[in-house]
Amino acid sequence: MVYTGNAARGPRSRVEAFVRAVQVELELHADELDARFGPPRANGALGTFGRSRLDSVYLGGGTPSLLPAADVAALLERIERRFGLASGAEVTIEANPGSNERGDLAGFRAAGVNRISFGAQSLDAGELRRLGRRHQASDVVEAVESARRAGIEHRSLDLLYDLPGQSMATWRATVEAALQAPIDHLSAYALTIDDPEAEGLTGPTGDHLPVRAGARRWRRTVAAEQDDDRAADAYLWFDDRVATAGFGWYEVSNWARPWAASRHNRAYWRRQPTLGVGPGAHSFDGARLRSWNAARIDGYLAALLPDDGTPPRLPPRAFDRLDGYAIRLETISLALRTSDGLAASALAPSVKAEVDAARAAGLLEPSDGARILLTPRGRLLAGELAGRFAG
Repeated sequence: MVYTGNAARGPRSRVEAFVRAVQVELELHADELDARFGPPRANGALGTFGRSRLDSVYLGGGTPSLLPAADVAALLERIERRFGLASGAEVTIEANPGSNERGDLAGFRAAGVNRISFGAQSLDAGELRRLGRRHQASDVVEAVESARRAGIEHRSLDLLYDLPGQSMATWRATVEAALQAPIDHLSAYALTIDDPEAEGLTGPTGDHLPVRAGARRWRRTVAAEQDDDRAADAYLWFDDRVATAGFGWYEVSNWARPWAASRHNRAYWRRQPTLGVGPGAHSFDGARLRSWNAARIDGYLAALLPDDGTPPRLPPRAFDRLDGYAIRLETISLALRTSDGLAASALAPSVKAEVDAARAAGLLEPSDGARILLTPRGRLLAGELAGRFAG
């Protein structure tokens, strides 16, 4: 969840209270897990009482780089003490590339961060202005170089295509500039103009905050300028270009050098258990229960840092228990998005005609029939294909 302005900086900043609340939430979740499964096992211990240590920690939401490095270190120390970190665990932080937003990179590395993802979005000055971004294209390259010098092992850039006013020429220039930076991972997303209020995601337990009137007007204007064909051309060109630079796709929107795929990303696409902490954070039990914290920070702080003397409690949250069809659709949808593909045995015989039609249309890679893997064109229709294959 992203908080900016007075909530993040200045005399009315809520960062200190937020960090304390996150620490309390971590403790409450750890107490629950200890009671159910026992404490974390020692590194390398197998077949003993207790739960597995964490393989990945992801500090996300867009603004964690605004935290002082000491706060990041304190959070990671608490995670290590209460949840345990596996040997060689991946520890990621998201950052904006601007000089006053990327944070203390050397301090983050000293705290244990070994992976950083910069929200570059574009390296074109005009596109950055239209997106309302504060950083410059030169900041992106400087940020990645600074992270390399700080010793952060894995460095990633997030890019956007199908932007207002974007041409294939400016998209290509952005990608070429990104490939000159010392990175080993790229994410590329089509700009998505959603309406969380219309989707019912901004209520008391919603995981989104209401959209301001100005932002709503901007979204309407931008949506009118988007073009599906342009987006498809941008994606297909990008996939081909980064492959020649040594980046292989492993999920519809993610490409990496052979050693650099994000464990956090893969855990999500493989439906592995995850615990989300903080306003708007999502969790999954690895089977059928998804849950999320409400996005509103007032309720979050009131629950975890009560000022009436009552014990802290977990913040307001909502739950979604998936039924059989929802699990099947989700399993198919997530697997199809990845380079691992989907086991053909996961599909009902009744959808064979749909699979054959997709293969004939060039949407599936040739195979021995054991796995179903999307072609680049097929990835553009991953959601639609998942619905057809789920029956």
